[in-house]
Amino acid sequence: MTTVVFVHGTGVREPGFGELFQRVGDGLAHRTPGVKLIPYYWGAEHGARLAADGASLPAEGTARGVPDPGTTEPDGTDADGESAQWEQLYRDPLAELSAVALAPAGPVAWPELPPGAPHPSELPRLLLARLASSPEVSDATLPGVRRAAADVSRSPLLGPAAQALPAAGAETGALEHLLARAVVATCLRSLLDADAPVIPDGEQRDRAVRQLATAMGAPAAGTERGAASLLLRPVVRAGSRYAVRRRRALTQAAHPAAGDVLRYLAHGEPVRAGLCAILEGLEGPVAVLGHSLGGIIAFDTLVRRAHPAVRSLVTVGSQAPFLYEIGALPSLGHPAVLPGHFPAWLNLYDRRDLLSHVGGPLFPGRVRDVAIDNRQPFPASHSAYWANPAVYAAIAGELT
Repeated sequence: MTTVVFVHGTGVREPGFGELFQRVGDGLAHRTPGVKLIPYYWGAEHGARLAADGASLPAEGTARGVPDPGTTEPDGTDADGESAQWEQLYRDPLAELSAVALAPAGPVAWPELPPGAPHPSELPRLLLARLASSPEVSDATLPGVRRAAADVSRSPLLGPAAQALPAAGAETGALEHLLARAVVATCLRSLLDADAPVIPDGEQRDRAVRQLATAMGAPAAGTERGAASLLLRPVVRAGSRYAVRRRRALTQAAHPAAGDVLRYLAHGEPVRAGLCAILEGLEGPVAVLGHSLGGIIAFDTLVRRAHPAVRSLVTVGSQAPFLYEIGALPSLGHPAVLPGHFPAWLNLYDRRDLLSHVGGPLFPGRVRDVAIDNRQPFPASHSAYWANPAVYAAIAGELT
């Protein structure tokens, strides 16, 4: 009879582990009824915890000059809400344009245009063209600003957004600031996508918005945030305040997942010793089944020394190949090869699971990578393996 040792992944604690273990056991029993499943629940003893009850978390109201969550700046804006607005703009630089263009405000009455004046729908592209040709604007203002202006000028949202703004917006520079924020957000999005080592702070960002808006003709006294940004505030303010005010609760809920990985990489020997103790007491054939960090633990343990009873390793959603490639795996670093005693290795991954990796290119002939489609986006894809019959079918094929 084959024995399967199940090694769970990051952040798993009771009662979740018991439920997970039951689910895996039921899935294996359906495909391989002769298999005995035993647990290695390392999370209780070796998992990360906030030993000082979160003493490392900053307390609210302790830093001079740093606003507490929910406070307002001199101009009446919500300090957290402003950051949350920009967070949304970094995800979608055209979010404000879209909010203005699609706002259910009804048709805006514009005064009769003088002869030769551009229609409101044409204004945004004319303003962006003026920005691109302005001698006051260059990459010194913000890296890639001219390219960003060209990208924004191609948006079909420009005309509807300009037509939706009140006619009085021409006096306050609302349209110019709306466009300037979109251009600046596009620049910063490019820097973030490129993993730039330095990102402008809020003051430099706001200064760039003012400079771009002025270059497009906005009055110098206009607000750099623009009237359009008000449309996003009700949406993002609540989430921003909730996250900052509940940082302790959110950290306590999230820390096991990230903390387990960091703790293992720094102090993994007791975890591996626990698995060794289980394996040494078993008769073969034995398979070790590891999910996520559990796969790393199993991989490390089986690399370090031979366990004759272990015939196979099955990793599911594992980062072991990635850690090996970047030199962060405790037991083995690239380009070292797997030792001869290492067992047959089946590695299941889902391309939508950003925490899963393939081993074939790194360990040719020593691992069989099998793609699984959990039909879930990340991060749900990382935990959906155990509900997917294809996972158990692949494991059963390895065990039989």
